[in-house]
Amino acid sequence: MSTNSFPLLQTVNDPADLRRMSRAQLKELAEELRAFVLDSVSKTGGHLSSNLGTVELTVALHAVFDTPRDRLVWDVGHQTYPHKILTGRRDRMPSLRQLGGLSGFPQRTESEYDTFGTAHSSTSISAALGMAMAARQRGEDRRAVAIIGDGAMTAGMAFEALNNAGVADANLLVILNDNDMSISPPVGALNRYLAQLMSGQFYAAAKNVGKTVLGPVPPLLELAKRFEQQAKGMVVPATLFEKFGFNYIGPIDGHDLDSLIPTLENIKGLKGPQFLHVVTRKGQGYKLAEADPVAYHGPGKFDPSVGLTKPATPPKQTFTQVFGQWLCDMAAQDERLVGITPAMREGSGMVEFEKRFPGRYYDVGIAEQHAVTFAAGMACEGVKPVVAIYSTFLQRAYDQLIHDVALQNLPVVFALDRAGLVGADGATHAGAYDIPFVRCIPNMSMACPADERECRQLLSTAFVQDHPVAVRYPRGSGAGIEPLPGLEGLPFGKGEVRRTGRRIAILAFGTLLYPALQAAETLDATVANMRWAKPLDTALLLQIAATHDALVTVEEGAVMGGAGSAVCEALNAAGIQKPVLQLGLPDVFIEHGDPAKLLALQGLDAEGIVRSVTARFGPLGE
Repeated sequence: MSTNSFPLLQTVNDPADLRRMSRAQLKELAEELRAFVLDSVSKTGGHLSSNLGTVELTVALHAVFDTPRDRLVWDVGHQTYPHKILTGRRDRMPSLRQLGGLSGFPQRTESEYDTFGTAHSSTSISAALGMAMAARQRGEDRRAVAIIGDGAMTAGMAFEALNNAGVADANLLVILNDNDMSISPPVGALNRYLAQLMSGQFYAAAKNVGKTVLGPVPPLLELAKRFEQQAKGMVVPATLFEKFGFNYIGPIDGHDLDSLIPTLENIKGLKGPQFLHVVTRKGQGYKLAEADPVAYHGPGKFDPSVGLTKPATPPKQTFTQVFGQWLCDMAAQDERLVGITPAMREGSGMVEFEKRFPGRYYDVGIAEQHAVTFAAGMACEGVKPVVAIYSTFLQRAYDQLIHDVALQNLPVVFALDRAGLVGADGATHAGAYDIPFVRCIPNMSMACPADERECRQLLSTAFVQDHPVAVRYPRGSGAGIEPLPGLEGLPFGKGEVRRTGRRIAILAFGTLLYPALQAAETLDATVANMRWAKPLDTALLLQIAATHDALVTVEEGAVMGGAGSAVCEALNAAGIQKPVLQLGLPDVFIEHGDPAKLLALQGLDAEGIVRSVTARFGPLGE
């Protein structure tokens, strides 16, 4: 990447450099920054559309606020590449989302400018409010700013925070980055002027004086309130944010530094909770991303001059695609089926289902808690809900999973995508904990398909049960075992022996069956495809335990409380003492990197399994 291509950006080593630039230089910097983001992401892959949309907003925030003393909290965090570049990490961008490289999300251990780790949505207002109240408690004069998208604003947690912030009277600024609407004609020069006026000291003082002076005369105070509402009504859409106790400002053009900077400068001097509504466009400045921001949301490597292209050879079918096809096929057979997603239509493979069955498709927004209880309500009425949700996001609805679904023993199917390690998205998105947190819940079952064919079959098995069942499967493709066309299931709660060996038996849960089979060739071990973490196939387990000297459990999930723990519990309950080696994800957060490399580092590839078995059992593995 030539430094000549970005001469102004190369002079920025920290945000203080921005505060010495003129407005004209900041505009030039924004253009270079956008080009740099596009160039970087095209080489590494990563989130693109959202980052192109926050360039000017990022420049304006760092130019106006005294970061890192003033705290910026970016919601979700996949729009923070410009922020990373301007805060001393420009030269590390080639390592983005790679093993040992920059995280794709804000990370407190990475930079003092990353004030709060985010990757799940709708947490920014709560965190920023906590920071603002801590500053007040410590007597520190600094601002806290939460930048949240319109999608993240659909979650209940965001409104819980707004409700608290309005009465806390903290020096908090919430910026709604609205990128789901076009800027209407009134949002121009006149609106810019009025937005700046409404964020200025005079306007704020006038409101306070009006309340103080006119308070004793209710008719005049009411008249003043009506005048204020009329003035705002000319340019500001109806909003509930002032009802929460915020001073609402906007909407303003989030790509116009001549609008953003003066408005932020005015807001910086205001006390109490402020709410700024900015309108941006995903993919801004790159026509292909502007035209299709979904496709360019998280692309792999590509040529910016050409754009995204289809691979020469079709890739293997992914588990997500297997689920999407199964969902459509089962819906065609059973009209009771409905599909529910918390704002993950594309990620969960439901695009075709929405097209074919629009009346049975429900996107409830980024509201995982609501999604689960909504499904429970439908199940009460004889509907068969399938909740398509990432493993990491089901964590956000754990109370609802227990109290609203399992406690009432409702037949809801949970299709848990992204189970196990997810690669470039790292620890925040890893589905490491679903086996432990599901299997401890009464009435719940958990299926762990080993490949694409079993995924389809076990989804069918789950669907016909009269109690809640989760089916976990990883991101991407598996062994490439072609699914069968029908909707026949597999026996509920039953595994199978896939290889007969001697002395050592490997009990595999999920897709690690295939490296276990490879390892077994070296070890001459028996391999069981257990398929179910709950209910455990106890009969198969006891049969294997009776004919082998030692057992090895393998799972792409947390070892603590996982499927291996279930095996140990079952053996203990049966009064059987047998050496058990539990292999899985250790008690640490595993960061981003290539999935195959990450699994190898955890000893969960074939070589690692062999190494662990021989280290533990010595001659037994010979």
